[in-house]
Amino acid sequence: MLIEIVVPSLPESVSEGTLMTWHKKPGDTVSVDDPLIDLETDKIVLEVVAVEAGTLKEIRQPDGAVVTAGELLAIIDTEGAAATPRATDDSAGDTPADSSSAAASPALSPAVRKLIADNQLDPATITGTGKEGRILKEDVLKHLKTGGTSAPTTAPSASPAPDTQTPTDDLGRQQQRVPMTRIRQRIAQRLLEAQQGAAILTTFNEVDMQPVMQLRSKFKEQFEQQHDTRLGFMSFFVHATVDALKKFPLVNAAIDGTDIVYNGFYDIGVAVSSPRGLVVPIIRDADLMSFADIEKKIRELGGLAQNNKLGVDDLTGGTFTITNGGIFGSMLSTPILNPPQSGILGMHNIVKRPVVVDDEIVIRPMMYVALSYDHRVVDGREAVTFLVRIKQAIEDPERLLIGV
Repeated sequence: MLIEIVVPSLPESVSEGTLMTWHKKPGDTVSVDDPLIDLETDKIVLEVVAVEAGTLKEIRQPDGAVVTAGELLAIIDTEGAAATPRATDDSAGDTPADSSSAAASPALSPAVRKLIADNQLDPATITGTGKEGRILKEDVLKHLKTGGTSAPTTAPSASPAPDTQTPTDDLGRQQQRVPMTRIRQRIAQRLLEAQQGAAILTTFNEVDMQPVMQLRSKFKEQFEQQHDTRLGFMSFFVHATVDALKKFPLVNAAIDGTDIVYNGFYDIGVAVSSPRGLVVPIIRDADLMSFADIEKKIRELGGLAQNNKLGVDDLTGGTFTITNGGIFGSMLSTPILNPPQSGILGMHNIVKRPVVVDDEIVIRPMMYVALSYDHRVVDGREAVTFLVRIKQAIEDPERLLIGV
């Protein structure tokens, strides 16, 4: 029996997607739920899997093809009779052995697999710097920059490749042109819309992190044993942010045409890095969650982001965003709004600095914080006092318990 593999239903507002690298080639045996290819949209990566066991008979769409929902991608023969790909689809089945091998590796993200396949690299020659030796996109780019060689082909050319295969600038220096991924295109579009569509200002403050650090140190082990999750800084900042949003509802509002929409709920977006770029999954109804609930949710969403498993629902909505450049060593930044939100909080690295406390110079772990806001909605006074409210809650965490 021949089974058709089609493009799955796409999320609302997504009209098309781009095929990445086929994990299988015609003639390969497949089992139920075996990944066949990843479909990249401007929001998420969808994994297309085998719905029946058998032999991959035909591939109808090549790597890089732009497809829509319901379009035929491949055919599986459940009786195991392999067939040669259609002659009219020359590019569809021309997947080099080294590329398919790289694509099948579970240690490679879809973005890394595509980059390796596009440059015909052997992943075994690339040193991974990620967790458990995972190869990151930066590792591949570094490998290419330092003169990393491509994987051997089955039919090596006897003569050097023509210069046209190595793009150079006007001075003959090597360049590399890589198409933007769909999510990077979407990020660029959103950032440009934010800059052009809002009156963005940023206000700054500094926070003494010693009280929170002492509290974490005191209850760290007990918290982990009881809740099976670590106690991080983000849960404190989420609670402090919700507290401040309740006091200053305009920061939790958004402009819709000529109206201001006040949100009576607190869906906090937390920016996290993923192999496909920066994404902002949402912690919904954060005001109803405990510290442990927030930490578990952040860990769950972070894991989904790293494995490109976030769904559209995980990324849709949000009334306010928190981003932490401190994990990369950022001392200070001006975060950009996530439209149509009116505010975003930027956290930064913690550095011991001399500060004055009770007329004495002491060394304290300090963090700069930044609030970027839409001045069309939020006035400067509200923005400054909003950030002060967060500072007070972090420097005196007991405030979060008694609501003062």
